[in-house]
Amino acid sequence: MTEGPDTAQPADAPGTTGSGRLSFNIADLWEAVSDRVADREALVVGTRRLTYGQLEERANRLANHLTAAGVGAGDFVGCHMSNCSEYLETLLACFKLRAVPVNVNYRYVADELRHLYADAGLVATVVHRSFAPAVAAIAGDLPDLRHTLLVEDGSGEEVDPADLPGAVGYDDALAAAPADRPRVPDRGEDDLYVIYTGGTTGLPKGVVWRMGDAFFGCLGGGDPMRMNGPVERPEEVLDRVIDFDFVFYALAPLMHAAAQWVSFMWFLSGAKVVLHQGPFDAGEVWRTIEGEKVSTTTVVGDAMARPLCDDWDEHGPYDVASLFAFSNGGAPLSVATKERLQAMLPNCVLTDGFGSSETGIQGSQRLQPGESASANARFDNVAEGTVVLDEQHRPVEPGSGVVGRVAHSGYLPLRYHNAPEKTAETFVEIDGTRYVVSGDMATVEADGSVTLLGRGSQCINTGGEKVYPEEVESVLKGHPSVYDVLVVGVPHERWGEQVTAVVQPVRGTTPDLEELREFGRASLAGYKLPRAIVVVDSVVRSPAGKADYRWARSTAEAGAA
Repeated sequence: MTEGPDTAQPADAPGTTGSGRLSFNIADLWEAVSDRVADREALVVGTRRLTYGQLEERANRLANHLTAAGVGAGDFVGCHMSNCSEYLETLLACFKLRAVPVNVNYRYVADELRHLYADAGLVATVVHRSFAPAVAAIAGDLPDLRHTLLVEDGSGEEVDPADLPGAVGYDDALAAAPADRPRVPDRGEDDLYVIYTGGTTGLPKGVVWRMGDAFFGCLGGGDPMRMNGPVERPEEVLDRVIDFDFVFYALAPLMHAAAQWVSFMWFLSGAKVVLHQGPFDAGEVWRTIEGEKVSTTTVVGDAMARPLCDDWDEHGPYDVASLFAFSNGGAPLSVATKERLQAMLPNCVLTDGFGSSETGIQGSQRLQPGESASANARFDNVAEGTVVLDEQHRPVEPGSGVVGRVAHSGYLPLRYHNAPEKTAETFVEIDGTRYVVSGDMATVEADGSVTLLGRGSQCINTGGEKVYPEEVESVLKGHPSVYDVLVVGVPHERWGEQVTAVVQPVRGTTPDLEELREFGRASLAGYKLPRAIVVVDSVVRSPAGKADYRWARSTAEAGAA
């Protein structure tokens, strides 16, 4: 029987576990902060505005509904939604119950979704109506899935509730559930936080964190601006609740780690969070910054920043006097884009960060007003525990010019979910210290700052989305006109990299880009499909049959010129 809260028992002191002890548990900290600032506005998304108290009540109702549906400690619950208050409510409700919310990439197609749902063993999912048909199509292959909450999104998408296990309307569920805060025994820092990310084969894998480690590694340890240092005791989080207006605007979808992390950083500071809804619209972003008096926002590389600059040039200037920091993460910003942003926002601090689901936040580069943006990928604010290791696993000597691999120790995930071999490859012990060794290659400057050179693997970063060549290649090779193919990223002004297929055709055929894209749609999300092809007489491989990606990239760039 699933363990769950006993709502018939009286609640403990605000923000505490059943033992009455405040811990570095996200639900504990949230409850303590929400009680402190219950009447303060917490969330704005579309036309919905919620105070901390209202968001807390909705999360409690959802938690009590999930308990009645048999969801409890250790159960995995899908968050299959675009940005909305229900997404954050689901995260909070699961944290309260010691259940594990799982981010579902809503751009995935059937094969990808089936893998994620099955790998996580989701027992319940909260899904927007527009994505519900995709869940219904795979539900028969998911024996663990027994409950579905359907969130209305105005799409009018037709779906038969009978095709969704245990389907119930989200609003109906909240209306029928009690608003009392559930009392959950044994809640604490060892509860799990999981974020799913792409794997080396392109299939998503779950990164499993202890909440106590995630609080420091991912959520800033009570220091979202990295100015005062992390807290030492959970009670100090309350001491740092701000007493002034501060608004964070999340442009990225909550299905990505960074949007979740920064939102909760500011929630635990008592700030207001604004979520961007719908397709990215640069004009709407600027109008929201104006209307909500946004203090800071975060973009994902040039794919977001360039349209913002273009819209400003065409329709601006906008009144953004409230904006004092403009941040980037998840994909690189070009120097030219940084310079445009600095010209538009001369009084803003421009912050560029790096990290991953496996490492948390590793470092940042801050450009003060008037400071040169010439150092494109040089990070002078590096998290404790982040090092660059050479091929002998020794720290790279600062100023030596040696290229090494970025590694991180300290607050780390426990493992990959259901992937012991991949866990052993990525999380390694070196001289008695446990590290996560990423695919980022870097050098260390004489002053200790880290300059990133790119991924050691062949991962393509297109608009902040990860694309793994081998996965795309395996699909394209099934097309009748493709004899062999390598997939690489070619530099692109907006997206950072453009997915390009270097194709050796079957003799007597001529591959067509649109045909390849249409062929791949059944197995791949849209952003993984090639946007260009280059046809060659023969794909170059080593005698052992290994791909020559350097040749492929050079060939693709020449073909795009």
